[in-house]
Amino acid sequence: MWFKSKASALGDFEQLVLFGVLRLDEDAYGAAIRQEIHARSGRDVSINAVYTTLDRLEAKGLLRSWVGEPTPQRGGRRRKFYALRPAGVAALGHAYRAFTAMAHGLERRLETK
Repeated sequence: MWFKSKASALGDFEQLVLFGVLRLDEDAYGAAIRQEIHARSGRDVSINAVYTTLDRLEAKGLLRSWVGEPTPQRGGRRRKFYALRPAGVAALGHAYRAFTAMAHGLERRLETK
């Protein structure tokens, strides 16, 4: 069962960041992740919170990062990109299954009136 998994437990903001990385695929970098979180969840988060969380998730072994090519739009600076490692996919899947299992059958009670 999902609750016997050894995947890392994730906080809610860590989940949002991982979902952002997953959704953005090859275009997952800090500012884009922040924009994706805001667009989809309505949460206005600081870029510092995003980068702190990305660093923490990378230290946990859930993400990998690499530096892209310099871009003229950034004055020749490089972007740091992120992708989920298999452990990150497992941890996010575990969190998703736990959330949906807890919410199952409660949809009508959660509807706003």
